[in-house]
Amino acid sequence: MKKAIIAAVILFGVVGCNGIDIGDLSSTSDSAESVKDTSNVSYYPNDELIVAGRVQFREGNYGKAYSRFKKAIDVAPQDPQAWLGFAASADMLRRFDKSDFAYRKLQPVIGNRIEFLNNYGYSHLLRGNLTTARKYFLKAYEIDPSNEFAANNLQLLRNSVSYQRRAPGDLKGI
Repeated sequence: MKKAIIAAVILFGVVGCNGIDIGDLSSTSDSAESVKDTSNVSYYPNDELIVAGRVQFREGNYGKAYSRFKKAIDVAPQDPQAWLGFAASADMLRRFDKSDFAYRKLQPVIGNRIEFLNNYGYSHLLRGNLTTARKYFLKAYEIDPSNEFAANNLQLLRNSVSYQRRAPGDLKGI
């Protein structure tokens, strides 16, 4: 019992010294913000689901982000931010059927915006469609050459061209 108390005192001391909030500690690798329980909320008067989806996406929890954005679409089916987040999450999960559906919904609404062009180009980059990806990245870059995402995507595309493209199953014998 004494060891447990001493360990707790040391833990709180370390937390206090490093400026870490005790609420940020989690038993998993997820941050406290990303594991916040929102299951008891039935009406979302603001963009709570989109914010939660973005947090999950930034942390690389693409499945959780996908489900948050899906729920956001269910609540507000005309929200372009929800559709864009849903499409990006689906891309990262390699659910291109779902992301294509979302991009088809988005194109008439925000098709000429840099966010759409960058995301749709990145979707094609993930699929290995480098020519199509380049087309969308260049359109985004022409709209705003100072946009860091457009410039980074073009650089990523340049780097991708130097790697060999292999058919699925080429490495089975290794």
